[in-house]
Amino acid sequence: MAAERTPPTAPLQDFGRWLKQERELRDLEREELAAATRLGVGVIEALESGDEARMPPRAYVVGYLRSYATAAGLDPDELVLRWQEAAGPEPEADRRPRARRWLPLLVAALVLGVLGALLISALFRGGGAGG
Repeated sequence: MAAERTPPTAPLQDFGRWLKQERELRDLEREELAAATRLGVGVIEALESGDEARMPPRAYVVGYLRSYATAAGLDPDELVLRWQEAAGPEPEADRRPRARRWLPLLVAALVLGVLGALLISALFRGGGAGG
């Protein structure tokens, strides 16, 4: 059996408790914060839970936390820094380069666009010479 790296759940749960406490100190309900940030109540609950399994993907968390901080009257940079310290470094699996699946589609669209422009140009030139 290979030993798997377990996520640092205790610091994330501490962060979630701190986040919830800061919201409650400001007499804000989750629903108010959800309306102010345009985040779902479930997203706010997930952020405040500190449960990594319930949290949104890491790519979204920073933006969500910045919105949360602004709406709750917290410093967005400090909040993100606290989360990054609690979450720890990004797992290696998340850092692999993404495949550029859109590149062949872009090239194909450009080629089709050029061919279409040439075809239209040829039709207009050909139609004007015969009349």
